[in-house]
Amino acid sequence: METSKRRSQRDYTLTFKLSVVDQVEKGELSYKEAQERYGIQGKTTVLTWLRKHGRQDWSPGTYIGSPRIGSMPDKNRPLTPEQRIKELEQQLALSNQKAQFFEAVVDVLKNDYGLSVVKKRPRQVLAQKRIQNLSISRACQFMGISRQAYYKRNRADATRLVLDQKVADFVQQKRQRQPRLGTRKLHHLLHCQPQLELQVGRDRLFSILRERRLLVAGKRAYHKTTDSHHRFRRHPNLLKPGPDQVVPTGPEQVWVADITYLPTREGVAYLSLVTDAFSRKIVGYHVHESLHTESVVQALRRAVSQRQTTQPLIHHSDRGSQYCSGMYQELHAKHGIRCSMTDGYDCYQNALAERVNGILKTELLLERPHDLTQAKKMVSESISIYNSERPHQSLKYKTPDAMHRALG
Repeated sequence: METSKRRSQRDYTLTFKLSVVDQVEKGELSYKEAQERYGIQGKTTVLTWLRKHGRQDWSPGTYIGSPRIGSMPDKNRPLTPEQRIKELEQQLALSNQKAQFFEAVVDVLKNDYGLSVVKKRPRQVLAQKRIQNLSISRACQFMGISRQAYYKRNRADATRLVLDQKVADFVQQKRQRQPRLGTRKLHHLLHCQPQLELQVGRDRLFSILRERRLLVAGKRAYHKTTDSHHRFRRHPNLLKPGPDQVVPTGPEQVWVADITYLPTREGVAYLSLVTDAFSRKIVGYHVHESLHTESVVQALRRAVSQRQTTQPLIHHSDRGSQYCSGMYQELHAKHGIRCSMTDGYDCYQNALAERVNGILKTELLLERPHDLTQAKKMVSESISIYNSERPHQSLKYKTPDAMHRALG
């Protein structure tokens, strides 16, 4: 993997920039640590992001360090020889008790849990010289291994550590554009690389990410955007399991639509999506400030304008007033689209659309945009990444764009 490749500002999404700014302002990282961890090029790149997007004062000349408080000198009073002997005896007894305790812990780990502590950690202790005047021979004696075995393990661990770091660098490079990309998808992407050394097993990849705290935890949020209590006509559910169920066999046969909540720092925004049910590609979207039909219909107009075929098409959605309105249904009639709707309040009847909403909000749109203009830019970047870069397990790890082109 080429780590020295020059990057421009276009290589960093707005979501990534806001995430770095948020971590620095929370004190989780200094701006130099953020620059080193994420491989951000340019000495002042992170500072530029802080001055542009930060909520604190990062103007030139502002003190960004934190004062260090020096430790107070110890006040030792002179001891008599008898007092000194008694003190040393107490320290020796405490050290023996401490050693016995940790030996017991090691025995429990080894006998009850099958864990070995002599593989990695002792080498780190010796390398850091935490115990003064402790020789390698004496340490090997304590561990019950030979010096040859110790050095052999050192060489194997050093080789493994270099490879693990290359894998971690690859993961961080992918996470710059897809911050919450899952481990299984990363495992697939690793095996698509020409460097065979990066093609590690799935369990080992989990271990590498766990050691470096790069695993992502799931999260879920819910905001109601559907108003089903209206006077408009509800259409039957053509995708409901049964003898008459419609199952897409290619792109542009079934589209699913939904509206999701998108909070900003200045207020509320909404995102309307139209997704192809077969390829999982987002074919139309629109970011808007209200739930008026005039705004929601823009996503469908965008999808229709980019349609590649004239085959029969079904549009599936919930029973929201926007989708049942006369304006939306007139657009269906104009383009020969059949309408399908959920027949209840169960969100699983429109599960694919809900899933796409969740991917965008929990994996890509991680930072709250400042206003509607910033929200539109972040959504545009996120949908581009979703369509062209994010592999889907349900598509056998193909991207939606690839699936749409291959069978279109």
